Amino acid sequence: MAKPNKKGPSKTVGVFCAKCKTQLYHYRKGGTGALVKCFKERIAKDFTIEAGVCPGCGGQFARDTLVRGTPAFKMIGGKVTSR
Repeated sequence: MAKPNKKGPSKTVGVFCAKCKTQLYHYRKGGTGALVKCFKERIAKDFTIEAGVCPGCGGQFARDTLVRGTPAFKMIGGKVTSR
C-alpha cells in the first residue's frame, strides 16, 4: 500500500476535545469525511502534553498505532470534533 503524502494538504483544521472543547491539534486534513486517524507527520501544531490524552479534562481521545507503515493516532469515536 502507498504511504500518505508527507507534505499533505495545505488546508488545516482545528481538532478539539468533544467533552471540554480544548484545542488538541492543527491538522492538515485531506478530504471532507470524518476524522478517523491523524498521521503524526501531518500535525501542524500540537497542543497536547501527553500523546492521546486531553490536557483539559485528562480523557483519552486517541490511540498510538501504525497505519500503512506510518505512525498515526487512531481517534476514539465521539471523543474529538474538528472545525
